[in-house]
Amino acid sequence: LKAVSMFERLSVPVLGVVENMSYFVCPHCGQRADIFGHGLVREVAARLGLEFLGEIPLDPALREAADRGLPAVEAAPDSPVAQAIMAIAQRVAAKASVQHFALQSSG
Repeated sequence: LKAVSMFERLSVPVLGVVENMSYFVCPHCGQRADIFGHGLVREVAARLGLEFLGEIPLDPALREAADRGLPAVEAAPDSPVAQAIMAIAQRVAAKASVQHFALQSSG
């Protein structure tokens, strides 16, 4: 996770880690396939003392929505990728709120 080192050098707080293209869900049978393995990003996040915020599945619908200029959560709100993005966004918002409150309280 080279980005973590870069952000630390720039004194940018890291809220957590998201695993992109984490798995693929077959559109025909619904079976999950861990094409690139499973668990390594979560392990690295733990080793670095960072929260693992979630997994975003590999989904052709995400690319198709992006090609049309639409956010995945708008194009297909019930899709696994949209649900994953919304769950991660909620975790990020909560962590950002806590950090903001902590900064306000200490300053």
